[in-house]
Amino acid sequence: MAWSFVGLHVWLAWFAGAFVARAASSAPQIPSTANFIPGQGSFELLPDVQIIVDSAHALEGSPSALAFAQTFREDLLSVAHYAWVPPVTVLPVGVGIPGIPVIHITIDATLGHTLYNGQPTLEGYDFEVAPYTYSIKAAAPIGAWWGMVTLLQQVASSVASGAKSITIPAGVGTDSPGWEVRGFMLDAGRHWFDTGFLSELCIYASFFKLNEFHLHASDNLWNPDYLYNGGDAWKELYAAFRFQPPVGSPIAGLVPRLNESWPQTDFAAFQETCANHGVTVIPEIDTPGHSLAITQWKPELMLSGQPDLLNLSYPDTIPTIQSIWHEFLPWFSSPEVSIGADEYDAALGDAYVGFVNEMAAFVQAEAGKRIRIWGTDEPSNQTISTDVTIQHWDFPDADIPVRLLEAGYQVINSEQAFLYLDGKYSDGGVYPYSLNLDLMFAGAPDGGGWAPNIFSATDESNNTRADAPGLRGAIMALWNDWGNNATTMLEDYYQLAQSLAVVGEKTWAGSGVRETELTRAQFESVYPVMNAAAPGQNLNRAVQAEHGDVVYSYPAPWTTLFTPYASMGPPYTLKFSVKPSSVAPDTGFLFAGEDSKLYIANLTFEATGQLFPLGYVLPTDVYTSVEIHATTQYTYAVINGDEDNLRYWTTDMDIWAEYMERANMSFAAPAQQIGGNGFAGSIRDVLLTVG
Repeated sequence: MAWSFVGLHVWLAWFAGAFVARAASSAPQIPSTANFIPGQGSFELLPDVQIIVDSAHALEGSPSALAFAQTFREDLLSVAHYAWVPPVTVLPVGVGIPGIPVIHITIDATLGHTLYNGQPTLEGYDFEVAPYTYSIKAAAPIGAWWGMVTLLQQVASSVASGAKSITIPAGVGTDSPGWEVRGFMLDAGRHWFDTGFLSELCIYASFFKLNEFHLHASDNLWNPDYLYNGGDAWKELYAAFRFQPPVGSPIAGLVPRLNESWPQTDFAAFQETCANHGVTVIPEIDTPGHSLAITQWKPELMLSGQPDLLNLSYPDTIPTIQSIWHEFLPWFSSPEVSIGADEYDAALGDAYVGFVNEMAAFVQAEAGKRIRIWGTDEPSNQTISTDVTIQHWDFPDADIPVRLLEAGYQVINSEQAFLYLDGKYSDGGVYPYSLNLDLMFAGAPDGGGWAPNIFSATDESNNTRADAPGLRGAIMALWNDWGNNATTMLEDYYQLAQSLAVVGEKTWAGSGVRETELTRAQFESVYPVMNAAAPGQNLNRAVQAEHGDVVYSYPAPWTTLFTPYASMGPPYTLKFSVKPSSVAPDTGFLFAGEDSKLYIANLTFEATGQLFPLGYVLPTDVYTSVEIHATTQYTYAVINGDEDNLRYWTTDMDIWAEYMERANMSFAAPAQQIGGNGFAGSIRDVLLTVG
C-alpha cells in the first residue's frame, strides 16, 4: 500500500513520539491519537474540576467552543459517574484556582493541522496534560470538540480500570484526522426511524470522531414481480419519502403516510443535536432511480415499463424534482446534499448526465450547496461536472476511483466489499452482519488494513495513496432492503455499533501511516469499554440492576403497574405468570415500554410500528408461566417451563419475490408498564433480570 507523510514537521513529531506513544497506550482509544509524548506525573480528575473556555474566542462559531464545552460537561458527568461538576466558565487563558484541577479550552487560529493530502483541517487539536491542568488547543471549535472527546475516552479508560481515582498520564500530544469525510449512511427510505433514534445514533457516532451522517431519506422496496409485471402491482409496493411537506404544500401528496415522516421542527432539532456533537447530516433524496415514491404520487413521470425510474425526457419531470428540492433545501444545514442518482437505465446515459449537471447547478443556485451522487455506469458522450463528488460503491460500474481522481473528481469511498451492511439479512451472504474485522484490519493487497484509500482487497491498481488529492474519505452504509418488518430500530443499532467504531479508527488514522494505529487485538479489547461508556444516549438501553442481576421483582398479582424503567436492552430474562380473564380484549398488553409492547393476543410483540406474533394463545382463567429470554440476536419464550419447546419470535422477509427468508427478532424488554390498554386478569411473579 502506497502512502506518504504530510510535512516534515509532522513526520518528525510522529517519529519522535511513535515508540513512546505505543508504550504509553496501555489504555488505547478509538480512534487512536496521532502522537503523545509522556511526561511526569498525571492529571487527577475530581468532581470540583473547573472547565474554563478562553474568553478571547469562546463565543465564536456555531457551535461555539463554549457550546461544545457545555455538551462536554454533561458527557463528563456520565462518563466519570459524577453527580455534579461546576458549570463551564469563560475566563482569560491561564486563570484557575491553585490546587483544583482545571480543563482549559483555547481557540488559536494560528495553529495548523493538515489531512494526509496536505489540505488544512480545522478538526485537529493539541493537548497537554499536567498535574492539575489539562489543556486543549485548536484552531476552531470543532477541533477543540474532538480534543474533548479524547479526554472523555481517557476518563472512560481510567474508570474501567477500576482505579480508586480517575487519572490521566501527563504528557503532550497532537492529533488530527487523516481524511475530511468520516461517516455512515442509514437507509431510512425503506425502514422508518424516528428523529429521536437518529439523534442518539449521531451522538454515539460522535464518540468515535465520525463527522457525517448520510441519511438516505427516500426509496422503495425492489420487487420485480411488483415493478415489472406490466400490471398495477407497483402502486402497492412499499415506497417512502421521509420529509413531511407542510400543510397546503403543492407536493403534499408525495407523503401519504404522515406518521412515517419527519416534520420540519423535528428534523431541525435532529440536525442541531448532531451539530452540537460535531456531526453534519447529509440528506439524500434519491432520483432518477429508486423513485417509486414519486411515481406513485405522479405516475405520468415514470419511465415506461419501469415505474421506479423517472422519465427524464418528460417535460414536467425535472421541474417536479426541483420543486421537491425547493421545498426542502431550506431545511438542510449541511453544505452538501446527495441526489442519489444511481442505478438508472444505462441506455439513457445522456439524459442521466444532463440531469445530474442540471441538478448540481440548480442546488448551487438555489441554496449555495454542492451535490454528491452514487457512482454508476451511465455511458454518455457528456461528462458529469467535476464539482460533483462521486461516492464510489461498486466496481462493475465505470467509476474506477483512480480514474475519477485523475480526472479531477472528488471521491468518497463506500466500496461495498468493505463498507456495506444490510438490515439483518444479506441476500446470498454478500454482506456481513457487522463490518468484517478480518477485512478492516488486514484487507489490503499487502495484508495491511483497510483505509479510505483502499478500494480493493485483491487488486492494488484500484487503490490510491493515503494522501491522494481529491480522496475525501469514506462512508459506511447500512441498507434496509427488506423493509420495516425485517428489523427494529435497535436491531439496526446492534449492526452499526461496532462498525461505527472501526470506521472511526480507520477514517481518522488509516492503515500503515501512523505507528499509533490500533491493532485488531487492541481494538477488540477497548471497544466494549468505549461502547458502554459512550455518553449522551442510551442505545444499549442499559439499566442499573437494583440487587445483583435483578432489575425489578413484583411477586404480587397486578392488573396495572408502572415501573421506573422505560426499556431494557438485551441480554435479559423476563419471567411472569399471567391469568387472562375470559373477557380480556385482544388489545390489552401485558408489558409496555419505550421501544416495544407485548400484547396478550398471540403473545405479540410490537416494535417500530410492526407486529410480531408468537402464535401462542394464552388460556383464560388459569395462570400460565412465561419466561422471555433475549439477546441482540433473538428473543424466545419458555412456556410453563418446557425447555424442550423454545418458541422464537421471528419475521418473514420477502427476498425480491424470489423466496421468503425467516429470521429471528430481538426486542428490548418492555419494562415501563405491567398490564394496560384494557387488559383484564392478573399478572404475578414478575421478575426482570440482566442476562
